[in-house]
Amino acid sequence: MPHIPKLRRHVALMDEAAKRIGMDLQEAALCGALEVREIEQAVERCMRCPLPDTCETWRLTAENKAHGLPPFCRNKDLFNRISETLI
Repeated sequence: MPHIPKLRRHVALMDEAAKRIGMDLQEAALCGALEVREIEQAVERCMRCPLPDTCETWRLTAENKAHGLPPFCRNKDLFNRISETLI
């Protein structure tokens, strides 16, 4: 399956982005703040992003750790909404 490496990459990018704003996607799903369908949609949005290399660079850059999600993140609104729910 040629899409498996791409899927894994984007899931990892999403997980790291969520961690950057102090959110654990697995915990959000377990406590009901994030539904399975929302996760599927978020992965689809991430996989359609034309900037995965830019995202990879962003997540590896130390100074970004306290600056939230990058402005180009297609899941920014979802992650911010869920993050507010978990507070």
